Amino acid sequence: MTDTTSVLLERLHAAGLTDVVAVEPAAGGLAAIAGLARRGDGTPVFVKAFGEPPSDDAFAAEAEGLTVLRETGGVATPEIILADRDLLVLSALRPRPGTGAFWEQLAHALAHLHTTTRHPRFGWHRDNWLGRRRQVNTWDDDGYEFFAQHRLLRWLGERRVREALDVADRAALERLCDRLPELLPVRPACLTHGDLWALNVMATPDGRPALIDPAVSYMWAEVDLAHLWTTAPPPEAHVFFELYAELTGLDRDWRERMPILQLRQHLAVIAQFDPDWGAADLVRATLAPFRRRP
Repeated sequence: MTDTTSVLLERLHAAGLTDVVAVEPAAGGLAAIAGLARRGDGTPVFVKAFGEPPSDDAFAAEAEGLTVLRETGGVATPEIILADRDLLVLSALRPRPGTGAFWEQLAHALAHLHTTTRHPRFGWHRDNWLGRRRQVNTWDDDGYEFFAQHRLLRWLGERRVREALDVADRAALERLCDRLPELLPVRPACLTHGDLWALNVMATPDGRPALIDPAVSYMWAEVDLAHLWTTAPPPEAHVFFELYAELTGLDRDWRERMPILQLRQHLAVIAQFDPDWGAADLVRATLAPFRRRP
């Protein structure tokens, strides 16, 4: 038994799930350890834990996000079996199928989420977590100000970001933030998943698209779109972007906005992981037009 599986099994038993008889480690997670556990009756459950929880409410906030995506947004998410300080236990999902039809279903699901949950303000009623870093969700009437302060500039205080970006880079980010109203169209706030990279798309037992690992807030829909667009979706996903654009009435320039909207995720990766898988280079490339020439 590996260290990961022994930790998860110990925590499951301590939480009262004493009928769990085995745990297999799960691949794909970056901020936490995870596994697929088998209960005594054969039922599989997904279990997730932090070595050291970043906060007492990290899993409670994640469970809340899964619930609101399902109950308010109509998107399939796993059932919550247990969420406490040390452990999150969910019903097991399936890997997503590699078909265009699946991605068409996802386009309809995400378009429904984004078009039926509009909100007059940007933010959320509580802070939640993006990996091991707090996502600040203080309410704001202005989407540009919210995005600048709580999704971009907030990362400049992180040690790894300070080391990766020089003074000119940071100044360029501030200039970009000042110009957001010129660079991005006015869009309403809606319920967003908040961490929608390709690996957070799975399937229900009957094959429907399901989402995991949210960092929800009321934000621009294109923040979710940008994360999928820039995290190497498989070739069959091209039908998703075409259909989503049609269903939501996106203008033809939406692809050009993706690098700016994805800055937030690149900065979060730099702040938390070493290596950063090229995130700093992508940030610098996006900021290049905003650097002042000598």
